[in-house]
Amino acid sequence: MTELPLPDPTPSGPSGQARLDALRSNLTVVEQRIAAACAAAGRSRDDITLVVVTKTYPASDTRLLSALGVTDVAENRDQDAAPKAAECRDLPLLWHFVGQLQTNKVRSVLKYADRVHSIDRLRLVSALSNEVLKTERPVLGCLVQVALEGDPVATRGGAVPDDVPALADALASAPGLRLDGVMAVAPLSGPYAGDPRRAFDRLVEISSLLRRAHPAATMVSAGMSGDLEEAVAAGATHVRVGTAVLGVRPPLG
Repeated sequence: MTELPLPDPTPSGPSGQARLDALRSNLTVVEQRIAAACAAAGRSRDDITLVVVTKTYPASDTRLLSALGVTDVAENRDQDAAPKAAECRDLPLLWHFVGQLQTNKVRSVLKYADRVHSIDRLRLVSALSNEVLKTERPVLGCLVQVALEGDPVATRGGAVPDDVPALADALASAPGLRLDGVMAVAPLSGPYAGDPRRAFDRLVEISSLLRRAHPAATMVSAGMSGDLEEAVAAGATHVRVGTAVLGVRPPLG
């Protein structure tokens, strides 16, 4: 991550400068954690992409993060993400949508998202493909979200592992979409609850099986502020970090 010159205007007043300094400090700590995890796993730091989850935080923070060299940001609610992305459209950022996506939000999300991590059903594949074909936007990168709990009804979304191959095949053949890989959140219930390393090992195993049919689907999105080390050790390529960079989140409205 290369720090870029601050955009103009720079943060105004002591509060703006304090926020910039806090984000810089937090990013440094997270970078050190990722580098240490890579060293422990015998991996190159270049193998890992840091995606900063900016949900609930203002566009002003996104602008500061971009100035500090962040290239990838993520949101999980379209009603928050759409206006923020519009305000930051001049920044050299890749936007990741990581929340559960309803089909009635597809058109809005496609206006800014470069990649959707949360593909978990065939109906969503069809809705995204149909909408991409109506626009002149680039191909949309997609990840299959895996429900490692084994029961998508009791989870934060995702397809059960047995359904991943068919969903991946549908994504790979859908016009306007590109199958990039898999995503998961460390489960709160089921056989992997409380053991993120085992959970992420399982995700990487699913990824390896998927690549037999789809060799280009190499992305493994896993790990957040509390378990990024376990994700890196397992083989994640992208870690989604929010609180460790931006601080404790304000409550959702």
